[in-house]
Amino acid sequence: MVRKCDGPVRWSDGPRAQVRQVSQLSVPARAVRIARMFAFASLAAVLVGCGGQSAQAPTAAGARDRASTDGADPSGFAIVKLDPALDAIVSSDAALETIGDRFGLTEGPVWIQDDASGHLLFSDLISNVIYKWAPGGELSAFLENVYDGPDILNVGQQTRRGRMNVLIIGANGLTLDREGRLIVASPASRAVFRLEKNGARTVLADRYQGKRFNGPNDVVVKSNGSIYFTDGNSGLRGGANSPLREIQFNGFYMVRDNTVTLVGSNKEFSEGFPNGIALSPDEKHLYVTIGRKIMRYQMQPDDTVASATEFLDVQGNDGLKVDANGNVFSTTGAGPGEVRITSSEGTRLGTLRLPQPPGEPREQICATNVGFGDADGKGLYITACTHVYHVRLNSPGVRPGQR
Repeated sequence: MVRKCDGPVRWSDGPRAQVRQVSQLSVPARAVRIARMFAFASLAAVLVGCGGQSAQAPTAAGARDRASTDGADPSGFAIVKLDPALDAIVSSDAALETIGDRFGLTEGPVWIQDDASGHLLFSDLISNVIYKWAPGGELSAFLENVYDGPDILNVGQQTRRGRMNVLIIGANGLTLDREGRLIVASPASRAVFRLEKNGARTVLADRYQGKRFNGPNDVVVKSNGSIYFTDGNSGLRGGANSPLREIQFNGFYMVRDNTVTLVGSNKEFSEGFPNGIALSPDEKHLYVTIGRKIMRYQMQPDDTVASATEFLDVQGNDGLKVDANGNVFSTTGAGPGEVRITSSEGTRLGTLRLPQPPGEPREQICATNVGFGDADGKGLYITACTHVYHVRLNSPGVRPGQR
């Protein structure tokens, strides 16, 4: 889910990086390639998040991040290295590729390696569409009318995209099960469903103890078939204050053997709701973002979790994924367009800062989620509100459905 972000946000510079425009939705018949080079000024510090940090003392990684980014050009892509270990993950001169723009509000990137080239699926929460992008620039609508219910006038929380007030109607998180079928978190439908090979939809979960969910947000599948998903408020027109709300807290749940189990919730957190969710590559830990916190839980033999520990405290959290080496790639939602890379030990290694174009109408370039793709798993796909980006990495991530 996306929050409003007002006020000036400044970004770091970094090594010279190239941003390539590979395709545009407005001209589907043409393959447009535009190369743009950004020359950056010196590195120095900047506030991280919407309006800066809270009154809490900054973390050491946050202080180093700000100390390296002041006075930067906000228009360019930057790779900010906080630890030498970042070099093994992404090169300092890695290019940012724009694979699509002018979307409503993108989320849920998932790679499907169904042939030699494979393809990417991602959600547009405003357009009520799941898009398909294939290497070479072809973009098409994969699934339209994600929300296909009768109550279109009363579903979908209002949010902001740039200066516009918009409604969240379409899909959010996407993943694959062991058989390669698409699993969809559908906020407005207040359900998690599976898309069968013949195109039919199978609802996997829409209620807990007889009460409808508030708006499923993100989803991940364990190799044994257990499905975990977070439940926010974005399925309700009034959000948390909606009179249609049936569950008075926000939880994260497991679906196994057609049974929905509450795994955890935001009851013990002063702000936020369960949002992004991901498994470690060995499936021993489950990561969940809740407000400022990224929490890490130990997986139990019965697929529930225990021993909650705080993994990271940072302004703004949305979707996240974990690579094959256990590094956590977390995003900032509608705050500054950042992908933060943190080791499994909790050491901040660096940040990918997305370009922020100036001018009106104001664009909203953010980072809502990430996914690993390409044939070797070394492609990082970033959904960024109005845009979708691609960066090549030096080490692979874990692709859903491949375990």
